This record gives sequence, structure tokens and C-alpha cells, in this order.
Amino acid sequence: MNAPAQAMVLAAGRGERMRPLTDHTPKPLLPVQGKPLMQWTLEALARGGFHDVLLNTAWLGEQIPAHFGDRFGTLTLSYSHEGQDFGDALETAGGVVRALPGLADVFWVAAGDVFAPQFEFTQQAVDRFASSGRLAHLWLVPNPAHNPKGDFGISAEGLAVSRPGDSQPSYTFSTVALYRAAFFAAPRCDIAPGNAGGIKAALAPMLRAAMAQGLVSAELYEGPWTDVGTPERLAALNASN
Repeated sequence: MNAPAQAMVLAAGRGERMRPLTDHTPKPLLPVQGKPLMQWTLEALARGGFHDVLLNTAWLGEQIPAHFGDRFGTLTLSYSHEGQDFGDALETAGGVVRALPGLADVFWVAAGDVFAPQFEFTQQAVDRFASSGRLAHLWLVPNPAHNPKGDFGISAEGLAVSRPGDSQPSYTFSTVALYRAAFFAAPRCDIAPGNAGGIKAALAPMLRAAMAQGLVSAELYEGPWTDVGTPERLAALNASN
């Protein structure tokens, strides 16, 4: 049995906008500056001292464990095979709830299709969050050209704001966050841990509900960050190497 995973890397998406590149390769395995895209996140987690990581898979999901195996450097990897078990990805929240029995009470989540090579996953961040009483802590980034209106704001008290006012800056959710397992419970989520029915569920409505109760904190990350959502963005990253 693996130890409870300290982090979950999301790797189940179809990558429709990346076609035809993703017709035969899952997006997290597309090469970025000489490495599979999701390897940058795995290496960053290892640098931070987090060695038990859970990956979810769906589209061409067999390729991911075939590439990384159960051990990758100092990492012990476990898998939640949504495609194998249910025929398709379960969306972000559905996938996390499916994996919940294998996750620690406090855990990182990051998308396997985001490039943030300098992001630091630290135990200090985990400890600070664990003592905060919040249910989630998000890292937001300055809005890229493809998301000019952003997603959330940050209050003067460091809380995430669901719908910032006109005079309040709005930022884009980086996908990197810390969660407590209790975030994925009623009243925000009515799916039992393990999601035995394979119910699809989006994350954003749960985040907005928790933000309305002051249960989500946030901070701004201004290091390099790219949502590798199109072939053009992938090509730009590889051209900058």
C-alpha cells in the first residue's frame, strides 16, 4: 500500500484544442523543452520534498503509467484510472473525489497540462494552510491573453473573492492549490469519497460556494506560467528554450 498521496496531478483530460497532437499522445506527455509537460510538475513536487503523488488518467491513460511507472526518481506514484473504470474523465472535482481515499487530509492539486517550472511546492505552505482553518488555498496568476477577465480576486485579508467588483483586480486560477479533504464534502459536494458511481463534477461551483463562506484563501504567483491549451502555446514554449 502506498502512503496517502501528498499531491494529485490532473492528467485525465482529452485535450481537444491540442488536436491533432493529442490524437495519439495524452497532453501531459507532450514534450516541453525536452521533457513531458507533466514531468516539470512532478520534478517540482520532488524538489519540495513531496514524494507520494497520485495521477488521474483517462484519455490514452495507459501511456502515462507506461512512461512514469510506479517510481519516478524519488517519487512514488499511484494512479486513478478514470477512463479504464468509467470510460471517460470525471472532470476536476469528480476526479479528486474519486481519488480522495488515496489522498492525505491536506494535499496539493496541480494540472498536468500547466507549465510553471519555477513554482515552489513547500512544506511551509502546507503547514501555514493546515493551521489557517480554511478549506482551500489557491495560487492565482496575472491574466493571460486568452483569459483577460480572470477568474477570482483576492481581498485585503487574503481571501479568494468569487466575483471581484469593478475596482478590484481579477486574476486567473493557476490550477495549483492546497485542499483539505473536507472541502470535497457536503454542502459543497454530495458525492461520497471514492465516487463509486463515476459522477462527473466541476470544481468551480464548489470553490465559489466555499468562497462565499470565507473558506478559501489565495495569493498571487508571478513566476513563469502557461496553460498549454493550444498547439501555438506549446510551440511558443519550445521556441523559447
